[in-house]
Amino acid sequence: MYHRDMAEELKALARGYPVVTLLGPRQSGKTTLVRNTFPDKPYSNLEAIDTQELARSDPRGFLARFPGGAILDEIQRVPELLSYIQVQVDEQNEKGLFILTGSHQMELHQAIAQSLAGRTALLQLLPMSLSELKQARISLSLDETLIQGGYPRIFQEQLDPTKAYRNYFQTYVERDLRQLVNIKDLTQFQRFIRLCAGRIGQLLSLESLGNDAGISAHTVKEWLSLLEASFILFRLYPYFENFGKRIVKAPKLYFTDVGLATYLLGIETVEQVSRDPLRGNLVENLVALELIKTRLNQGRDPQLYYFRDAHGHEIDFVFQSAQELIPIEVKAAQTFHKDFLNNLKFFHDLVGKRSPKGFLIYAGPQEQTLGPFALLHYRHTAQILS
Repeated sequence: MYHRDMAEELKALARGYPVVTLLGPRQSGKTTLVRNTFPDKPYSNLEAIDTQELARSDPRGFLARFPGGAILDEIQRVPELLSYIQVQVDEQNEKGLFILTGSHQMELHQAIAQSLAGRTALLQLLPMSLSELKQARISLSLDETLIQGGYPRIFQEQLDPTKAYRNYFQTYVERDLRQLVNIKDLTQFQRFIRLCAGRIGQLLSLESLGNDAGISAHTVKEWLSLLEASFILFRLYPYFENFGKRIVKAPKLYFTDVGLATYLLGIETVEQVSRDPLRGNLVENLVALELIKTRLNQGRDPQLYYFRDAHGHEIDFVFQSAQELIPIEVKAAQTFHKDFLNNLKFFHDLVGKRSPKGFLIYAGPQEQTLGPFALLHYRHTAQILS
């Protein structure tokens, strides 16, 4: 097992809540994490058809097998079980009774809001972070990281990442997707996801994406929500206030694993990724994930945004901490150039005292302080939020 930074937060929440629910994409390591964190708890996988039938036909009898609580994997398969869990935790009034995992947040959030509101803590586990890969003594170049991504199984079983992501993608489309929604033309949906990959780090236009995919803007909106609910991609929203300029308010698209995005772009080798015109966008996606994972592993909201005005001034990421705004720029280059600081300086002047510092993340080896800004290697991104 690889060490996951969320382990201590998971233990802490189990000491404070009767139920802890861990969400995240398939194969991100949820089951391994909870079973190793709570080795004495009985385990039941609701992915198994016979277990699903037992839980549905006799939920009270099913839960009676676990008087001291249990780990229930893929709880979204039997969401009606949550109402009976509520009764049990209310009667027993104990902390850390049930540890639930799930891979589809749309279904689970609604069910939890109805049955376990106030009784469960929610965590979200994404694939391994750069800091977790370092702890596992997995050493990769930047381009290798873009291809390998962060799914633990790829490293544990030394899988070919292209083949692994192909199987992952096909399993998602052919099994999970069919259970979530009725999409008649799966080929068109696959093409839609690949078109999304080609828009990483770009402003989202529903109309433009719909025209390229041959679907309506309404369908684009529905499919994006579906991909977000199943942890394939996410939208990053802009930070805006009345700064005296017209601020762009469209979200930007990113993927929850950069290796999957690289696969969807048809990139299979380090040589290909080094020459790809979207390499900078993939590096930006990688840094976004590192920032988000750092916060999620602490049990906190990401509080991450981007900034762009109508005149083209843009900050890749803005981290909000109370009234403080921390701008973060990302460059894929290994060599620093003073022009890299231009947007940071603009934002610093615009926001004033609310932005006392900023960061430039790049692929070079030199790290130093440049006035209010710090030059940081991409592997050390998590230090910004430490």
